[in-house]
Amino acid sequence: MIISQGRTAAITCTLTQDNGETVESSADGEPLVYVHGEERLMFGLEQALEGKKAGDSFAVSIPPEDGYGAAIEEALIEAPLERVPEDARQPGLMGPQGQELQEVVAAVGETTATVDFNHPLAGQALHFEDAILRVE
Repeated sequence: MIISQGRTAAITCTLTQDNGETVESSADGEPLVYVHGEERLMFGLEQALEGKKAGDSFAVSIPPEDGYGAAIEEALIEAPLERVPEDARQPGLMGPQGQELQEVVAAVGETTATVDFNHPLAGQALHFEDAILRVE
């Protein structure tokens, strides 16, 4: 059976950046299970999986426009430094309702901080090594 619209697939994948750094991997853990066509995966990865079958392994590079998109200049915001607590100058901040935020303090000046609201992987090519475990 092949991966197609509405099919449930279990895959393992390793995501690396251009510099070879591993961002995440499910190769030694629980597989990623998803329903194809429900847009739960980034567009480029879902397209690459289309037509694959259990037992297939492959590598694919996803350009930024099919991944997390291009980094956009408008997502860089200048904030008064006193509004950015010292301990908040790191990725993975928690919002007021407990939600994880992705903004990162990109630069700190004497009176302002540049806060980047782009996804951390925006503007980057993403490289996946995948193995299809099962298709139902």
